Amino acid sequence: MPARPFATSVVKKLSDAGHVAYFAGGWVRDFLMKRRSDDIDIATSASVEEIQNLFPKTIPVGVSFGIVIVVEEGHQFEVATFRKDRGYIDGRRPTGIDPADPKEDALRRDFTINGMFYDPLTEKLYDFVGGQKDIEKGVIRAIGNPHERFLEDRLRMMRAVRYSTRFDFPIEPATYQAILDHSSSLLPSVAMERIWQEFKKMSHFAHFDLGLLALHRLNLLPTIFPALKGISSEEVEKRLAPLSSYPPECPAIAELIELFPNHSLEQLLELCDYLKLSRQEREFVTFFQRAKELLSMPDEWLQNLEKIEWAQFYANPSSYLCVQIFSAHLPKEKREAFVQLHYQKMQELLPFIHRIRSQTPVVRSEHLMQNGIQPGKKMGALLKEAEKISVNLGIEDPVRIIDLLKNSPLWHN
Repeated sequence: MPARPFATSVVKKLSDAGHVAYFAGGWVRDFLMKRRSDDIDIATSASVEEIQNLFPKTIPVGVSFGIVIVVEEGHQFEVATFRKDRGYIDGRRPTGIDPADPKEDALRRDFTINGMFYDPLTEKLYDFVGGQKDIEKGVIRAIGNPHERFLEDRLRMMRAVRYSTRFDFPIEPATYQAILDHSSSLLPSVAMERIWQEFKKMSHFAHFDLGLLALHRLNLLPTIFPALKGISSEEVEKRLAPLSSYPPECPAIAELIELFPNHSLEQLLELCDYLKLSRQEREFVTFFQRAKELLSMPDEWLQNLEKIEWAQFYANPSSYLCVQIFSAHLPKEKREAFVQLHYQKMQELLPFIHRIRSQTPVVRSEHLMQNGIQPGKKMGALLKEAEKISVNLGIEDPVRIIDLLKNSPLWHN
């Protein structure tokens, strides 16, 4: 169910209690741009304590900055007290906050398109920063002095590029120049976890390649990745060219490592550590490198691979995605046939793939023990060979497979 009616009820409850309350920020921007959004933040004159007293279910996520989550009918809304920030000393967050009116609150925000308020009860827009005009013009502009905005929170430099890429809005000249002036100060002021989250947010929308290229031209990418210093924008554009053909569900790290085409697996895993990625993301990088090695083999080598090797490859949940990603590097006329070939192979091996995924082999340890094989290295080798026989020859009968095993050198070792 849409979140807006529930967010409106939060505003009404605050208003009925004598407080000013508006929808704020990104939802207002998207509303004016006629883009659907259920991510609604609320700004209010009520204090945290007053918000907590009004609503039975709240989550204290940033009380020191006047922010709580209000939960209404399963929907969560960030509700923040109008504030003005005190001085910034670390390029990341203010040393403290003071109460403010809506205009003062708007003036401390990042970009004009994100600095507007909307009253859902009166359906009135409150725009103290010229955000509506900049949406009509189609530009990304920092609120007030761009140098001050970026020195307050240096991650805003990356956000400017994200919004520019997402909405296809150019960054206006003064804001652009301020990013160039301060790009080298992004680190260590901003934690790598925040930088990675910004990359992920950027990758959720089209033209991530253009966003990365813009980050490079603004010297933000070489600041984050020193290995890219001295690399021309033309070379970066060339490396990122396949991204326009990547599948939509492609993880951000698969796109980002295109910037480092000559990195070994060890170097890529060091990159994962540097970016503080999750175990799942590291595992994807490892498998993706294996997939590239497999899929780039000469045709005559690929034809000699046994079915078991293909079944084990396809059993990885990321295999088909890796096939699609790999195909983006092929000439356009070969991509569809390449993906289709692997899709057909997967369908042919589907029963075996399901069995490998569910770890339910035809021949199990109890079968071998019934035939006099004791647990140990020999049993492990025989179980592996049994699965190989089953897949390669398409045999589902454990008795037949064991008969074949008895004629193999492994059985008699």
